[in-house]
Amino acid sequence: MSHQSTPPKTLGVAMIGYAFMGKAHSNAWRNVASFFDVLAFEQKVLVGRDAGQVAAAAAKYGWSESATDWRSVLERDDIDIVDICAPGWMHAEIAVAALEAGKHVLVEKPLANTLAEAEAMTEAARASRARGVQSMVGFNYRRVPALALARELIAAGRLGSVRQVRAAYLQDWLSDPASPMSWRLNKETAGSGALGDIASHAIDQVMFLLGDSVTEVSGRLHTFTTRRPGPSGLEEVTVDDAAWATLSLASGAIASVEVSRVATGQKNSLKLEIYGDKGTILFDLENLNELGFLDATAPVREQGFRRILVTEPDHPYLDSWWPQGHIIGWEHTFTHQIRDFLTAISTGDAPSPSFEEGLAVQRVLAAVEESAAAKSASIQLVQPTDAAAATPTEGA
Repeated sequence: MSHQSTPPKTLGVAMIGYAFMGKAHSNAWRNVASFFDVLAFEQKVLVGRDAGQVAAAAAKYGWSESATDWRSVLERDDIDIVDICAPGWMHAEIAVAALEAGKHVLVEKPLANTLAEAEAMTEAARASRARGVQSMVGFNYRRVPALALARELIAAGRLGSVRQVRAAYLQDWLSDPASPMSWRLNKETAGSGALGDIASHAIDQVMFLLGDSVTEVSGRLHTFTTRRPGPSGLEEVTVDDAAWATLSLASGAIASVEVSRVATGQKNSLKLEIYGDKGTILFDLENLNELGFLDATAPVREQGFRRILVTEPDHPYLDSWWPQGHIIGWEHTFTHQIRDFLTAISTGDAPSPSFEEGLAVQRVLAAVEESAAAKSASIQLVQPTDAAAATPTEGA
C-alpha cells in the first residue's frame, strides 16, 4: 500500500499599501514563480485605506481581493505572509502585530521612522524567529546582480584591503520649489527626507558590500525649499532635501555618503566607488548590468578599468532569466527579493537583510541626524554584541 505525502501548503500573501512600492512588489509577486522555483503561494489580499482605489489596484495587480482594515486581515488563518509597503510611520505597528500573529513579514526600507520603533520591531522579530516566523527588510539594491557580484569580489579579496568608499544617491524630483507637499515632506509621517528615503539605501550598500559595520558618524542635513504648496496654501517642509555623512567602519575604511532629492538633472542616480589597495570597483545604477573593475595587481602598463557585463548564467540570480548578454532592469531586484524571502521561509534559514541589519542602518541614520542637529564632529556608535551580520540568501 502506497502512502502519498501531503503536498506543501499554499501560502497566502497579504500586501499592505498599493502605491509606488505596492506596484513594484505586486509585479514581483506576480512574476517570481515564472522564473524561480519557489514555495507555492497565492496573492490573497491587497490592503489600502480607500476602498475603491484599493479594489481597482487589486484587480490590476493580480490580487484576489482587497480590504481596508489590515488588523482584520492579520486575524485570517489563510494569510501566512504580510508584505508591508505602507508609509514608514505605519511600519512598526503593522510589523509587530503581524509577527505576533505568526505571519512572516517583509517590510520596505527604512525599517521605521525612529530608532525606538526600529528597536521594537527588531525585538518582535527576534522573539518570532524562535517560533519559526521569518522577517526581512526590503533593501532591494542588494538584489542587483552586479552589486551581489561586487560583494563576492570584495569578500574574495580582489580589492585587497578596502580603504575608501564613495556613495552618492541623487534625485531631482523636488528640485522645483513649486512641487507640492506630500507625506514624504512631513517629519511626522516620513521620519526624515532624503536621509531615510535614499541614504538608507546608500548606507546599507556600504555595509553590505564590505561586510562591515559603522563605528562613527558625522553628518549634515539641509532643506533648500522650506515651504511648499499644499491644500491649505504654503506648508512648512519639516524634513531634509539633502544629506551628507562621513562614516568610519570597523575595518578602518572610511565612507562618504551624499544624497539629494534636489540634484537637478539626476533622476535616480546611485553611484558607488570602492577603493582597495589591490583594486577598485565602480557601479552606476543607471547602468545596473555593469561593473567597472580595476585589478591593481596586474602590471602597471596593463592596468585600467574594464567593463564587466553582469549577464552571465553564473552571475548571481541570472541563471533564471534570459540568455547571456540580455540585460535585466530595476524591477527584477524586487523579484529576486521575493525569491530570497520565500527561499528563507522554505529552508528556515534567516533571510538577509534581517531586522537587525535594518536596525543597524537606522542607528546610522539617527547618528547623522544627531550630528547634524548638534553640529558635532562625530557620533560614536556602540556595536551590538549579540547579533552577527547575516549572510545573504543568494550566493554565487
